[in-house]
Amino acid sequence: MKIVGREALDRFCTRHADCRLWIRNWIADTEASSWTTPQDVKDRYASASILAENVVIFNVRGNEYRLVTRVAYRTAVVAVEWAGTHPEYQKKYC
Repeated sequence: MKIVGREALDRFCTRHADCRLWIRNWIADTEASSWTTPQDVKDRYASASILAENVVIFNVRGNEYRLVTRVAYRTAVVAVEWAGTHPEYQKKYC
């Protein structure tokens, strides 16, 4: 998979250094993957939330942080839309 919007991950890791390793591993894992369906994501990340319009929300470091992405399965692209703390996620998306 190709990841776009990595600058959002860089900003996130600058603010939350405790997430750098998790994000680095997620990037490596995602780039090595070839997800063709939402089930492929769930098979690897059981706690990921699959929403309408190919939105996938990953729980970062347990449930302390959230990573919001949009996956284009046909073109093998994962677009990073947002990353932040769980309380920030609640304010923005709930």
